[in-house]
Amino acid sequence: MKEQRHDTRWMVSVALMAAIIIVLANTPLGMIQLPIIKATTVHIPVIIGAVLLGPSAGAILGAVFGICSLISNTMAPTLLSFAFSPFMSTSGIPGALKALWISIGCRILIGVAAGWLWILFTKLKVNQLIALPVVGFIGSMVNTVTVMGSIYLLFAQQYADAKDVAISAVWGLIMGTVTASGIPEAIAAAILVLALGKVLIQVFKKMGAGMAGVQAAR
Repeated sequence: MKEQRHDTRWMVSVALMAAIIIVLANTPLGMIQLPIIKATTVHIPVIIGAVLLGPSAGAILGAVFGICSLISNTMAPTLLSFAFSPFMSTSGIPGALKALWISIGCRILIGVAAGWLWILFTKLKVNQLIALPVVGFIGSMVNTVTVMGSIYLLFAQQYADAKDVAISAVWGLIMGTVTASGIPEAIAAAILVLALGKVLIQVFKKMGAGMAGVQAAR
């Protein structure tokens, strides 16, 4: 019975976090439109969810984020939407599969990486004031590095065409995006994950839900 209640609370908690992601993904705060790409803050609840509920929940929440990104790039396309939506593919089925990896696969990795990193820090008994911002920063960088790295590896020519530059210039542009957008996003994620995570961990312990509840029970 206790296990069933734990499972129910876990599922409800995942559903609530997924709802937050969906709301953020459909507001300007969730996906900020830049000239040719959408900078996101939607990865933050994915990271927090992974901390609170574990890597499997993080993977689910990452998939929800990815689906929202896919829909956004399909319904309101930008110059780089071919890399995020299979429906905007310029190279047929292979391009569509690559787009699915970037939009959904890379976002699943955010939750998996953040969840397991938090478990590692917990086992090592790292202070939450250090562990939370580090998980937030790394989780955000996983998003940026895997997405932009995959674009470079899988869509270098299409990226060059979209930017109207030589393919030899793509690496520099990718690194520029990682530096100019990815690092500020990661710093913001570190701050927010620390601020929100510290409060929510205590709330989840009292609820007996997720990873925090399991740790409290031990």
